Amino acid sequence: MATDTLDAALGRLEQALSRVEGAIAHQTDRNGGAGHELASLKARHRKLKDTVAQELRQLDLLLASLPK
Repeated sequence: MATDTLDAALGRLEQALSRVEGAIAHQTDRNGGAGHELASLKARHRKLKDTVAQELRQLDLLLASLPK
């Protein structure tokens, strides 16, 4: 149950990030550059997001194994 809630929250964060990335890409197109910087930031974000998601899953498993 908690994993479903976590996955839903991560999904909402991903949707928000996609909207932000789209807005930044649109702004960058109008300003004529910064594509490399945006790509670097996207890669860093994906890595951080994956790490956080994995750590939250581990925390969820740990909490689920605690006696009630």
